[in-house]
Amino acid sequence: MATMEKVPMLAEGYERLTTELKTLRDERPKIVDAIEEARAHGDLSENAEYHAAKERQGQVEAMIGDIESKISRAQIIDPSTLSGDKIVFGSTVTLLDEDDKPVKYQIVGETEADASSGRISFSSPLARAMIGKQIDDEIEVTVPSGDKFYLVEKIEFI
Repeated sequence: MATMEKVPMLAEGYERLTTELKTLRDERPKIVDAIEEARAHGDLSENAEYHAAKERQGQVEAMIGDIESKISRAQIIDPSTLSGDKIVFGSTVTLLDEDDKPVKYQIVGETEADASSGRISFSSPLARAMIGKQIDDEIEVTVPSGDKFYLVEKIEFI
C-alpha cells in the first residue's frame, strides 16, 4: 500500500480549505435539482442545460475529492511555535536582493501560496533554495528571467 504524503499547511490555509469544501458540498443539491429540471425538458441528447449541469457536477465532485484528500493528509504547522536559526516551512524571511532592496516572503503550503502578498509555496524554486539557510547565507535561484541572488537578512517565526 502506498504511503500518503502529508500536506503541510498553516491553520489559516486549513480553515480556507474546510470552508471551500462546505461551500462545494452545499452546491451538490442545487446541481441535482438543475439536472432534474433539465431532464424534465425531454430529449437529453440535445439538452445543453442537462449537459452543463452534469459537467458542473463532475467538476464539483472532483474538487470535493481533491480537497478531502488534502484535508485528510493535512499537517498543520503553527509558525509561532517554531524557533531556530534556519529557514523552515512557515518561516517569514527577509532577503536582500542584488540592489540591497529588502523583500519579504513567508513559506507556506501549495494551497496558500500567493506571491503578490509575499506567500510562496514550499515547493517553489525560491522556497526550496531558502529552506535550511541561515542569516547572512547567500541564495542563488534560477528563474525563467535568469539567475537571482539574495542574502538572508532576517528569519522570523510569526
